[in-house]
Amino acid sequence: MTNNDVLRRVRYILKFDDLKMIEIFKLTDYDVDVAQLHLWLRKEEDPLLVDLSDKELAIFLNGMIIDSRGKREGPQPEPEEHLSNNLILRKLKIAFNLTSDDILDMFDSIDKHLGKHELSAFFRSPNHRSYRLCMDQYLRNFMNALQLRFG
Repeated sequence: MTNNDVLRRVRYILKFDDLKMIEIFKLTDYDVDVAQLHLWLRKEEDPLLVDLSDKELAIFLNGMIIDSRGKREGPQPEPEEHLSNNLILRKLKIAFNLTSDDILDMFDSIDKHLGKHELSAFFRSPNHRSYRLCMDQYLRNFMNALQLRFG
């Protein structure tokens, strides 16, 4: 999945309008205008589409976490320069206030069964021997499950 696709899908799932999207970015002190937002939200085949960088998606997801949980005390986390599907999954889990059992139930609800150990492997440190890379199909299925649950 592309970063732009993740942004579009989150917007669709939560029914965010342009102002809400801009507000989410501003929660992390990142200024975005409507024109820039619309360039990121264009369809994949649109030649005017501007790719959303990993850092910009991390900024948005961090803003979603702040929006749902509030700002934490002290310095705010720096957005990652490079995002993996594992990090996107983790940030979405936090932003939507989901437990691992919630995620397993959501996968079951779309007939995509995932084991508890398989899921926990996605959230491990990349250096851990049981770490597992979250492939696009898992992230796509998770986004579909989010749509079913929150859409």
